[in-house]
Order: sequence, then C-alpha cells, then structure tokens
Amino acid sequence: MTAAIIDVDGTLVDTNYQHAIAWYRAFRECDQVLQLWRIHRHIGMGGDQLVAALTDERFERERGDEVREAETRHYMKLIGEVQPMHGARELMAELRRRRHAVVLASSAKQQELEHYLDLLQARELADGWTSSADVDATKPEPDLVNAALQRAGASPREAVMIGDSTWDVEAAARAGVDTLGVITGGFCEDELRDAGAKGVYESVAALCSELDATPLR
Repeated sequence: MTAAIIDVDGTLVDTNYQHAIAWYRAFRECDQVLQLWRIHRHIGMGGDQLVAALTDERFERERGDEVREAETRHYMKLIGEVQPMHGARELMAELRRRRHAVVLASSAKQQELEHYLDLLQARELADGWTSSADVDATKPEPDLVNAALQRAGASPREAVMIGDSTWDVEAAARAGVDTLGVITGGFCEDELRDAGAKGVYESVAALCSELDATPLR
C-alpha cells in the first residue's frame, strides 16, 4: 500500500454529535422536527445527500439550501467545542514515517476543514486534502475518495481508507478502495463490517498501535 486516505469528521476530530445537534436545530428552524437518533445515522453523508435522505426530494428542492445554510450557522457556534481524537496526529505521523502518502478525504465545508487542519496541525503531515467544494457529490458517492486518490497519485489497489461511518465504507467501496473502520463516530463494529470494512478498531490510537496487522504495515 502506498496511500492512506483518512476521513476527518468522526475519525480524526470528534464532531459527529455536534453535527447531529446542528442538523436538528437547522431542520427545526425550517419547520421539520426530526429525532436526533435518525439524524445521527446519517452523519458522515455530505449535506448535499443528507437532507433528501432524511426527508424527501420535494423538501430538498424547496428548502434544502435553507437547511444547509442553517446547519452551517448552528455548527459554527459549536465548532469551538471540537477536539482531536486521541492519537489522531500520531497516526498521521506514523503513516508518514512508514512512507505512505496521507490524504484527508473530508466532505466538510472549506471553512470547517481549515479549522480542523489547524486543530490537528495537519498541514505538515498530510500530503493533501479534499473538501465538499472539490466534488459535485459527497459521500456515499465515491467522488471524494477518487479525488483523494488523485492527490495521492495512487490507484484504488494501492490505497486504504480509514473512516468511522458506513458512508465512508460505501464511498470507498464504490471507488474500489478497502476500508479500515473506527467506532469513534458512533457506528458499531458489526455495522462497519456489514458495510464492508476489512477491520474495525476502537479508535485511531488503537489502529495506530496495530498497523503491522493491516495492509498499511
């Protein structure tokens, strides 16, 4: 393997529950009250996919942009609470030490991604990154993974995705890339394995300690 493609939200930074709250408030502001557990099951999807998935195509057409704008506004009030996952920077450093290209495949908005890059001090460790602005469709579509492969200069067979949601696994599979999962985003081991993950770990710190047992050895 020559490339490690790493999801950001829920994998390297602890954001999934803040995003769930922000989406809840955004939908409620637009007269749509959804239960938080339903929203959480869709965190990991990009906002371009999530609104229709939680409502329907008519609501997406009529109010999708309004909900996304509101979610950004509500989330930016919470982003100061976000912290890196334990071992996140150490994982990137160890992958670089092993001479893997490290590319962050994020569907976050550009301003959010810039915050995470600063929070993780990742600019000196990552060979590249993506945001939702780089593609027409976000996860579970494969576009972000394909963009990450281009930045890494790797073929699907030469890369491994690391992610926390079933949407990460599905997007990687559509791009022909195997996934290693972590349960830090709130998806359990069985869900990630059923989606196609080749291995599942408690955290990125646990994965880092067991890299020799993975294709990234």
